[in-house]
Amino acid sequence: MMTEYEMEPVPGLPGLLPKGETIIWQGAPNWRVLARTAFHTGTVAAYFAALTVFALGAALWRGVEAPSDLAGVAITIGGMIVGLALLHLLAWAVARSTIYTLTDRRVVLRFGVALPKCINLPLGIIGNVDLRQRANGTGDLAIKLNSEQRLGYAALWPHARAWHYVEPQPMMRAVPDVDAVATLLARACLSIQTDGRVVPIEAAARRAQAEEQAVAA
Repeated sequence: MMTEYEMEPVPGLPGLLPKGETIIWQGAPNWRVLARTAFHTGTVAAYFAALTVFALGAALWRGVEAPSDLAGVAITIGGMIVGLALLHLLAWAVARSTIYTLTDRRVVLRFGVALPKCINLPLGIIGNVDLRQRANGTGDLAIKLNSEQRLGYAALWPHARAWHYVEPQPMMRAVPDVDAVATLLARACLSIQTDGRVVPIEAAARRAQAEEQAVAA
Protein backbone atom coordinates (compact mmCIF):
# COMPACT_ATOMS: atom_id res chain seq x y z
CA MET A 1 0.00 0.00 0.00
CA MET A 2 1.41 3.41 -0.96
CA THR A 3 1.54 6.05 1.74
CA GLU A 4 1.39 9.85 1.46
CA TYR A 5 5.13 10.14 2.03
CA GLU A 6 6.00 7.67 -0.74
CA MET A 7 4.57 10.19 -3.23
CA GLU A 8 6.97 12.95 -2.21
CA PRO A 9 9.21 14.00 -5.12
CA VAL A 10 11.89 14.87 -2.54
CA PRO A 11 11.74 13.21 0.91
CA GLY A 12 10.46 15.72 3.45
CA LEU A 13 9.36 18.30 0.87
CA PRO A 14 5.95 18.90 -0.71
CA GLY A 15 7.43 19.35 -4.19
CA LEU A 16 10.59 19.63 -6.21
CA LEU A 17 13.06 22.28 -5.13
CA PRO A 18 12.74 25.53 -7.08
CA LYS A 19 15.66 26.34 -9.34
CA GLY A 20 18.56 27.72 -7.34
CA GLU A 21 17.42 26.37 -3.97
CA THR A 22 19.72 23.93 -2.18
CA ILE A 23 19.16 21.56 0.72
CA ILE A 24 21.65 22.29 3.51
CA TRP A 25 20.53 19.72 6.10
CA GLN A 26 17.84 17.15 6.74
CA GLY A 27 17.16 15.19 9.90
CA ALA A 28 14.58 13.65 12.19
CA PRO A 29 14.00 13.60 15.95
CA ASN A 30 15.66 11.04 18.17
CA TRP A 31 12.57 9.07 19.21
CA ARG A 32 13.87 8.12 22.65
CA VAL A 33 14.63 11.76 23.51
CA LEU A 34 11.29 12.77 21.97
CA ALA A 35 9.52 10.30 24.26
CA ARG A 36 11.11 11.86 27.35
CA THR A 37 10.78 15.51 26.38
CA ALA A 38 7.55 15.76 24.38
CA PHE A 39 5.56 12.86 25.82
CA HIS A 40 7.02 13.12 29.33
CA THR A 41 7.53 9.41 29.86
CA GLY A 42 9.73 10.13 32.89
CA THR A 43 6.94 12.07 34.60
CA VAL A 44 4.40 9.36 33.76
CA ALA A 45 6.72 6.67 35.15
CA ALA A 46 7.22 8.64 38.36
CA TYR A 47 3.46 9.12 38.72
CA PHE A 48 2.75 5.40 38.35
CA ALA A 49 5.64 4.56 40.68
CA ALA A 50 4.06 6.75 43.36
CA LEU A 51 0.70 5.05 42.80
CA THR A 52 2.38 1.65 43.08
CA VAL A 53 4.01 2.58 46.39
CA PHE A 54 0.67 3.86 47.68
CA ALA A 55 -1.15 0.71 46.56
CA LEU A 56 1.51 -1.50 48.14
CA GLY A 57 1.39 0.45 51.39
CA ALA A 58 -2.40 0.19 51.49
CA ALA A 59 -2.22 -3.56 50.88
CA LEU A 60 0.33 -4.05 53.67
CA TRP A 61 -1.80 -1.94 55.99
CA ARG A 62 -4.80 -4.17 55.38
CA GLY A 63 -2.67 -7.28 55.60
CA VAL A 64 -1.51 -9.55 52.80
CA GLU A 65 -2.78 -13.09 53.20
CA ALA A 66 -3.20 -14.13 49.58
CA PRO A 67 -1.94 -13.04 46.15
CA SER A 68 -5.30 -11.47 45.45
CA ASP A 69 -4.59 -8.90 48.18
CA LEU A 70 -1.93 -7.45 45.87
CA ALA A 71 -4.30 -7.12 42.93
CA GLY A 72 -4.28 -3.32 43.16
CA VAL A 73 -0.48 -3.25 42.97
CA ALA A 74 -0.49 -5.58 39.95
CA ILE A 75 -3.10 -3.48 38.16
CA THR A 76 -1.11 -0.29 38.78
CA ILE A 77 2.10 -1.85 37.49
CA GLY A 78 0.25 -3.23 34.46
CA GLY A 79 -1.19 0.21 33.74
CA MET A 80 2.28 1.73 33.94
CA ILE A 81 3.73 -0.82 31.51
CA VAL A 82 0.90 -0.36 29.00
CA GLY A 83 0.91 3.44 29.29
CA LEU A 84 4.66 3.79 28.84
CA ALA A 85 4.66 1.32 25.96
CA LEU A 86 1.97 3.34 24.17
CA LEU A 87 3.81 6.63 24.72
CA HIS A 88 7.06 5.17 23.41
CA LEU A 89 5.24 3.73 20.41
CA LEU A 90 3.69 7.14 19.71
CA ALA A 91 7.07 8.86 20.01
CA TRP A 92 8.60 6.32 17.61
CA ALA A 93 5.76 6.85 15.11
CA VAL A 94 6.05 10.64 15.33
CA ALA A 95 9.82 10.55 14.83
CA ARG A 96 9.50 8.10 11.94
CA SER A 97 6.99 10.34 10.14
CA THR A 98 8.96 13.56 10.72
CA ILE A 99 11.62 15.14 8.56
CA TYR A 100 13.11 18.54 9.26
CA THR A 101 14.64 20.23 6.24
CA LEU A 102 16.84 23.31 6.06
CA THR A 103 17.51 24.89 2.68
CA ASP A 104 19.16 28.17 1.79
CA ARG A 105 15.67 29.70 1.50
CA ARG A 106 13.45 28.09 4.15
CA VAL A 107 12.88 25.63 6.98
CA VAL A 108 10.39 22.85 6.23
CA LEU A 109 8.69 20.76 8.88
CA ARG A 110 7.05 17.62 7.52
CA PHE A 111 5.23 15.58 10.13
CA GLY A 112 1.99 13.81 10.94
CA VAL A 113 1.29 10.15 11.73
CA ALA A 114 -2.35 10.04 10.60
CA LEU A 115 -2.72 13.46 8.94
CA PRO A 116 0.44 14.47 7.05
CA LYS A 117 1.35 18.15 7.26
CA CYS A 118 4.09 20.21 5.70
CA ILE A 119 4.92 23.68 7.01
CA ASN A 120 7.20 26.04 5.11
CA LEU A 121 8.99 28.76 7.07
CA PRO A 122 10.87 31.20 4.80
CA LEU A 123 14.14 32.25 6.41
CA GLY A 124 13.15 35.89 5.98
CA ILE A 125 10.34 35.61 8.56
CA ILE A 126 12.50 33.96 11.24
CA GLY A 127 13.10 36.54 13.92
CA ASN A 128 14.93 34.45 16.50
CA VAL A 129 15.92 30.86 17.23
CA ASP A 130 16.24 29.60 20.80
CA LEU A 131 18.53 26.62 21.35
CA ARG A 132 18.03 24.14 24.15
CA GLN A 133 20.87 21.66 24.31
CA ARG A 134 21.07 18.41 26.25
CA ALA A 135 24.05 16.50 27.58
CA ASN A 136 23.78 13.78 24.92
CA GLY A 137 24.19 16.26 22.06
CA THR A 138 20.53 16.40 21.11
CA GLY A 139 18.41 19.50 21.59
CA ASP A 140 15.48 21.63 20.50
CA LEU A 141 15.37 24.62 18.18
CA ALA A 142 12.39 26.91 18.82
CA ILE A 143 11.71 29.30 15.95
CA LYS A 144 10.17 32.70 16.66
CA LEU A 145 8.53 34.28 13.63
CA ASN A 146 8.45 38.01 12.94
CA SER A 147 5.53 37.85 10.51
CA GLU A 148 1.90 38.62 11.31
CA GLN A 149 0.85 35.15 10.17
CA ARG A 150 0.18 32.84 13.10
CA LEU A 151 0.32 29.06 13.18
CA GLY A 152 -2.07 27.03 15.30
CA TYR A 153 -0.54 25.38 18.35
CA ALA A 154 -2.66 22.26 17.97
CA ALA A 155 -1.70 21.96 14.31
CA LEU A 156 2.01 22.12 15.20
CA TRP A 157 2.05 19.85 18.27
CA PRO A 158 4.30 18.16 19.26
CA HIS A 159 6.56 20.32 17.08
CA ALA A 160 5.70 23.46 19.03
CA ARG A 161 7.33 25.20 21.97
CA ALA A 162 5.54 24.43 25.21
CA TRP A 163 3.38 27.10 26.89
CA HIS A 164 3.48 29.46 23.89
CA TYR A 165 -0.18 29.33 22.92
CA VAL A 166 -0.90 32.93 21.91
CA GLU A 167 2.09 33.14 19.57
CA PRO A 168 3.01 29.51 18.83
CA GLN A 169 6.62 28.86 17.93
CA PRO A 170 7.45 25.96 15.60
CA MET A 171 10.09 23.71 17.13
CA MET A 172 12.49 21.15 15.76
CA ARG A 173 12.55 18.67 18.62
CA ALA A 174 15.16 16.17 19.80
CA VAL A 175 17.51 17.08 16.95
CA PRO A 176 20.75 15.04 16.95
CA ASP A 177 24.00 17.08 16.90
CA VAL A 178 21.94 20.17 17.57
CA ASP A 179 24.95 22.51 17.84
CA ALA A 180 25.94 21.89 14.24
CA VAL A 181 22.35 22.25 13.03
CA ALA A 182 21.93 25.52 14.94
CA THR A 183 25.08 26.87 13.30
CA LEU A 184 23.82 25.93 9.85
CA LEU A 185 20.46 27.55 10.55
CA ALA A 186 22.08 30.74 11.83
CA ARG A 187 24.30 31.01 8.76
CA ALA A 188 21.36 30.35 6.45
CA CYS A 189 19.34 33.12 8.12
CA LEU A 190 22.28 35.51 7.83
CA SER A 191 22.44 34.80 4.10
CA ILE A 192 18.98 36.30 3.57
CA GLN A 193 19.09 40.04 2.88
CA THR A 194 16.40 42.47 3.96
CA ASP A 195 15.35 42.89 0.35
CA GLY A 196 14.86 39.14 -0.04
CA ARG A 197 18.10 38.50 -1.95
CA VAL A 198 20.21 35.49 -1.06
CA VAL A 199 23.98 35.74 -0.66
CA PRO A 200 26.35 32.81 -0.28
CA ILE A 201 26.33 31.39 3.25
CA GLU A 202 30.11 31.67 3.50
CA ALA A 203 29.93 35.37 2.71
CA ALA A 204 27.22 35.86 5.33
CA ALA A 205 29.35 34.08 7.92
CA ARG A 206 32.33 36.32 7.11
CA ARG A 207 30.11 39.38 7.41
CA ALA A 208 28.83 38.28 10.82
CA GLN A 209 32.36 37.58 12.01
CA ALA A 210 33.52 41.01 10.85
CA GLU A 211 30.62 42.67 12.69
CA GLU A 212 31.52 40.80 15.89
CA GLN A 213 35.15 41.88 15.61
CA ALA A 214 34.11 45.49 15.03
CA VAL A 215 31.95 45.45 18.15
CA ALA A 216 34.77 43.88 20.20
CA ALA A 217 37.17 46.56 19.00
